[in-house]
Amino acid sequence: MKILTISAEVAPFAKAGGLGDVAASLPKAFEQLGHENLVVLPKYGHIDIRKYSLQPTDIIVAVPMGTWTEYARLWKGILPDSLVTVCLLENADYFDREGIYGNPEGFTDNDRRFIFLTRAAFEAARTLGFRPDIIHAHDNHTALAMPMLKINYSHDAFFNKAAGILTIHNMAYQGLYDSQRTMQFMGLHKRHFFKGSWFEQYGAVNSLKAGIMFADKVTTVSPTYAHEIRWTNSGEGLQDVLHARAADLVGVLNGVDYTEWNPEIDTMIYKNYAQNSLAEKEHNKHRLLVDFGLSTEEILDGTPLIGMVSRLTPQKGIDLLEKSLEHFVKNKIARVVLLGSGENRYEDFFRYLSKKYPRRALVQIGYNNSLSHKITAASDFFLVPSRFEPCGLTQMYAMKYGTIPIVRATGGLADTVVEYDARTGYGTGFVFHQYSAQDLSNAMNRALSHYRVKPHWDIVRHNAMSQNYSSLIAAQNYINVYQWALEKVR
Repeated sequence: MKILTISAEVAPFAKAGGLGDVAASLPKAFEQLGHENLVVLPKYGHIDIRKYSLQPTDIIVAVPMGTWTEYARLWKGILPDSLVTVCLLENADYFDREGIYGNPEGFTDNDRRFIFLTRAAFEAARTLGFRPDIIHAHDNHTALAMPMLKINYSHDAFFNKAAGILTIHNMAYQGLYDSQRTMQFMGLHKRHFFKGSWFEQYGAVNSLKAGIMFADKVTTVSPTYAHEIRWTNSGEGLQDVLHARAADLVGVLNGVDYTEWNPEIDTMIYKNYAQNSLAEKEHNKHRLLVDFGLSTEEILDGTPLIGMVSRLTPQKGIDLLEKSLEHFVKNKIARVVLLGSGENRYEDFFRYLSKKYPRRALVQIGYNNSLSHKITAASDFFLVPSRFEPCGLTQMYAMKYGTIPIVRATGGLADTVVEYDARTGYGTGFVFHQYSAQDLSNAMNRALSHYRVKPHWDIVRHNAMSQNYSSLIAAQNYINVYQWALEKVR
């Protein structure tokens, strides 16, 4: 099977969140399962072309944009630790600027930028002679690939036997664009846009809605989230649209690339370890605390370490931490180490904690991939108190490292973390259900009550490390979805 993946993010070249990880790990897993891949993303100005051995080509792709033509130069590379071909689209006007999306408000021309990316991906595949069986678009940025496939390329022999798959990573981001601009850039007649059409919501083009309606199959990143977006306000106003496509909506749990996230081989942590050598995990904790400036006496004081690597946004439950976390730090119940960035209010909260409790609240604002690995390996517990979480990967990473997750039962967190039961020895973490600071505090207290308590501390860590959320499992589930989709179009 030939699979064309189109994404605004692909790790490690360009990443703002879990989307980048998944858009990279799935093609690598598809390759291991014997399928051929082409991954297309923009050549953003910040991408380190030397580090990743990306090479320019002499290929210039003509990209139809309405009644005119624009151009992209192709760069080629390989996904690290694979043979998967990556094609990067160079267009300085669209992509040679700081960042990916223009956070927090977004670039004003994101409609045009991502329509160009999506249309260029079709033309790049044609130019390279890569005739796809599957066109897999990720999130709202490339969701318009689905109507393009069914309208713009419906009579094109190179693409008309391909099936279109849209994966929704987060319903909160839908891509609302001006209808006149969008129809013009896509080269579609105004008759395609009208009140109640597959493109329209509240008078604007809703890219995600259009993708959902035109896709042969729609997936989202966990079974629980697939249920939540249809039956709760997690559907973000598109519940009726998702109900209409319910027969073609599938929740596929994201997978982890264990060639990167594995404490036995991870080159970014201080010392490798496995289930049978958990004493080496303690070495990682000591080294991390040294790097944050703690003394030997402080390091050996027996305080549990709670880690968190997160975007600092309302989705991630940071407002619950504003009401509860200081109690644990102030009373020396736990140390906290945070790596993250986001809204000023939340960054200021963690700066406040760090300034007031510099030996117990260890904070780095920003993103650092190497440090995220170190925190995951060094921490005793890992905190993910999300308001909603389509899937989440950090709790899966944490379990592989014997770092016990404390999570809210929503989306993929509910699908991957099971409350530890001391009577049966069953479970992998600690779970709270109500979105409240009190319920979060109760879960943290339950977790901390098991810290270094024999035999439970060993049991829960071994349980967590024994879980298998490999991207190979996710990839095989996607191959099943692809085969179902192809049955519809052939």
